[in-house]
Amino acid sequence: MAVIHHVTLKPGKLELLTSWLPGQPWYAGTGQRQPELSKAGGFRLDDPDGEVGIEFMAVCDGSGDRPVVYHVPLTYRGAPLDGADHALVGTLEHEVLGPRWVYDAAHDPVFVAQLFALLNGTAEPQAQSLTDTPDPSVTSDFAASAEAAPGSALVGSAVADNGPHGTDIALETATATSGPVRIRVRRVLHPAQDASAPGPAQIRGHVTADWLLPDGTKGRGPYAVVPGDAAGAGAAE
Repeated sequence: MAVIHHVTLKPGKLELLTSWLPGQPWYAGTGQRQPELSKAGGFRLDDPDGEVGIEFMAVCDGSGDRPVVYHVPLTYRGAPLDGADHALVGTLEHEVLGPRWVYDAAHDPVFVAQLFALLNGTAEPQAQSLTDTPDPSVTSDFAASAEAAPGSALVGSAVADNGPHGTDIALETATATSGPVRIRVRRVLHPAQDASAPGPAQIRGHVTADWLLPDGTKGRGPYAVVPGDAAGAGAAE
């Protein structure tokens, strides 16, 4: 169980993301203005070993003509993750835990394992800012095949593609027979009824949650999907 400490972080998460976001291939801004970020929601998952913080974070950028909500999953570690310098968002100082290394979670194997568990119904989403408090508003479903059946052991993962559509993660499982299963982490959040969001026929798995816009209206849509053609990333664009 992750314990949520309500403390000051130096620098803050939004500070780190303000400088990091414009360099990402899925960033929708023009680069002419610095992002103007505010928290928009999200949730957490627990690391079974209690070592890594896992947060699905939604942030709203109000720097453009209309607000854009980004999904930036983050992991927080007490020491650098070997081989993940390219995924480092930055470092911060936590008043209780000390220095923390903050990573783009799509490149962190602990995040990927727990995202897979969430899709399979073996991990419970937690409230973003409360300790030991499940978040029932987060829903997930996965029409699993033999390659990714509930309980199938995850033996490896890697980011297969990172582009305007989002970040595709290829998973290898102990029962895989026809290639890796792909999970797409959606980076720009769209309401489920939006034409740019994947419909039920295009996906066979999803993690869906809420977020807020600056005017107080609520959006709801997929934070991550498993394309209907699990071996082909293009199915859920």
